[in-house]
Amino acid sequence: MSIEEKSPGILIGGSDEGQIFLNPRYANRHGLIAGATGTGKTVTLQCLAESFSAQGVPVFLADVKGDISGLSQPGKPHPKIDERIEKIGISDYAQEGFPVAFWDVFGKKGTPIRTTLSEMGPQLLSRLLGLNDTQEGVLTLVFQFADDNGLLMLDLADLRTTLQHLADNRQSLGTSYRVSAASVNAILRRLLMLEREGGKHFFGEPALELGDLMQRTRDGRGVINVLAADTLIRSPRVYSTLLLWLLSELFEQLPEIGDPDKPELVFFFDEAHLLFQDAPKILLQTIEQVVRLIRSKGVGIYFVTQSPADIPDSVLGQLGNRVQHALRAYTPKEQKAVRVAAQSFRKNPALDTETVISELGVGEALVSTLQKKGVPSMVQRTLVRPPSSRMGKATLAEREAVMKNDPNRRRYTQSIDRESAHEVLLARATVQQAERDEAALKKREQSAKRKTGRKTQSTSDAFVKSMVRSLGSATGRSLGKKLFRGILGSLLK
Repeated sequence: MSIEEKSPGILIGGSDEGQIFLNPRYANRHGLIAGATGTGKTVTLQCLAESFSAQGVPVFLADVKGDISGLSQPGKPHPKIDERIEKIGISDYAQEGFPVAFWDVFGKKGTPIRTTLSEMGPQLLSRLLGLNDTQEGVLTLVFQFADDNGLLMLDLADLRTTLQHLADNRQSLGTSYRVSAASVNAILRRLLMLEREGGKHFFGEPALELGDLMQRTRDGRGVINVLAADTLIRSPRVYSTLLLWLLSELFEQLPEIGDPDKPELVFFFDEAHLLFQDAPKILLQTIEQVVRLIRSKGVGIYFVTQSPADIPDSVLGQLGNRVQHALRAYTPKEQKAVRVAAQSFRKNPALDTETVISELGVGEALVSTLQKKGVPSMVQRTLVRPPSSRMGKATLAEREAVMKNDPNRRRYTQSIDRESAHEVLLARATVQQAERDEAALKKREQSAKRKTGRKTQSTSDAFVKSMVRSLGSATGRSLGKKLFRGILGSLLK
């Protein structure tokens, strides 16, 4: 909201003109937190997450550097914090921790977060695997085959077995499911790479229910869901696809509610440039559509990145609330980024925005928020307020204590492996192999029987012939002797 309205809301900081607030009513119009490394983006993110939680709004954010876990612990007094509080004019500052739920794809630093292949679908999965158009077509065919045959596609084992089944039976399955062996082998290699990057932990059951990201405490505060991403970020494609999947699921599942007095959920997308990096045109169109329409479902998306130039213009134009920390402009490319950032604000005649962006100190930012009727306020140079929670990490013991009291642990910690495509197709293959083995055995037995019959008949014939020859020879010899005796007898007479 604008400075002039002076209405209570989410306090961002203070300027020469007074305190700067963000009106929760316009928080679902999305936002941008930008700035060079070390200029204060993380602290701004932390402050906004605290304020949304205090307003009863659940938050989801990714802890890319591993230093957001301090949200769960009270801050510590410091003279510089006292100085900033006094300068901004904050009268109700209190150091306190906030309700936090820790999540982790690997299940080490938080509750495991999983989804199934069916919920992700072939398009997002193709991006995750880095497939080309032909390979994406094969993957779509695999999902179609699974749907047509009532096969559950839950984890990577299901996908691998189904792919192999189609490749091994492409002649008998007909042209509808005929796939290229080369494409199948390429996808199988990509699956192996994905498993090494941690993908095997992400796919499976129990799958995350989105309602568990939108919880509130008994005193009405929104739970801040912190995804441990310091390891996950080493696999940028897995990281960005996971967050994009969450956005897509929110878009598909949440009902239309228009513009609520405050959001149902606020989603912070740190390292946002990874979402758009090497993304095909059709995916960029999907992201643009989700960003444009999801606000009517009460979800605000805040992209956190180094420069507004990291965000496509079609998406950047939909981000109504802007917090711009310092940008350094030493190269032509950096100078262009500064101009882009300056032009994204509503001008303030009293402020040279382009010059100020390079002069901002740590903890300072240029801020413009939406006021009545969604009109952006003029940009103001702002000193960002200090967070109430700890700036930095929670200790291992503190994190474990929070995790121990998280009800989500009981629901998601133990994985489930029910019968799905992998088991069904393996069972079918086993039965088919047994049938083939049995048929082959019968064939061998019949062949052996025929050979044995022929051998028995030949022996009998030989025996008969031998007997005949023996009898013939004996008879011949007997007749010969009689004849000889007859002739000899006549001669002697």
